[in-house]
Amino acid sequence: MNDNAAAARHRPSRVLVVDDEDALTDLLSMALRYEGWETQAAGDGTSALRTAREWRPDAVVLDVMLPDMDGLAVLGGLRRELPDVPVLFLTAKDALEDRLAGLTAGGDDYVTKPFSLEELVARLRGLLRRAGALTVREESVLTVGDLTLDEDSREVARDGTEIDLTATEFELLRYLMRNPRRVLSKAQILDRVWSYDFGGRANVVELYISYLRRKIDAGRSPMIHTRRGAGYVIKPAADAPAAGGTAP
Repeated sequence: MNDNAAAARHRPSRVLVVDDEDALTDLLSMALRYEGWETQAAGDGTSALRTAREWRPDAVVLDVMLPDMDGLAVLGGLRRELPDVPVLFLTAKDALEDRLAGLTAGGDDYVTKPFSLEELVARLRGLLRRAGALTVREESVLTVGDLTLDEDSREVARDGTEIDLTATEFELLRYLMRNPRRVLSKAQILDRVWSYDFGGRANVVELYISYLRRKIDAGRSPMIHTRRGAGYVIKPAADAPAAGGTAP
């Protein structure tokens, strides 16, 4: 490993998000920063290529439909500058031929709008892992106190006792554990765990927090806490607050 590669290995992964919808790039950038990654955003192909050349991202999330050029043309420019950078296509097109065109042109994966943020992040993490761009702290086992979560095997255990979770419970716990001691609002949780265009009510968050508490905290010192009017936080049991409500 050369000095540049070694240095990159010890910094957070860099992800360039390219889409002409400002609200979507803001949301994606926020979600990726919650993963501990650095982000830059571009709203067109020209600025995307310029940013890639100057910033040298470890991965690119690329919309196929851009105002100045299509994503396949941008991909060609990226491949000339960064031949090995993983590219995840993001598009409203869902026809098989569109998917095949992107992958045949050299794209590494493909997500169709509307999408789950969790799915996009999971696919992007897989691309980064295969490219060797994840730092040690970004690897797959999360630990908060005596609670562990393996993102690859999807196994969860507290104090060595395995805990069975549904898919949604797993993603909610994963989000909490990626942000220990950080208060996460219901809106943030809805955006991150469900979908960026999820139209449901915030009480679904309360419901799933209660499910998690029954499995994670039942018969044990609590780890999941409510900050009334603010959101939810997970922390080691020893850090439990002396006062304050814990109901969803």
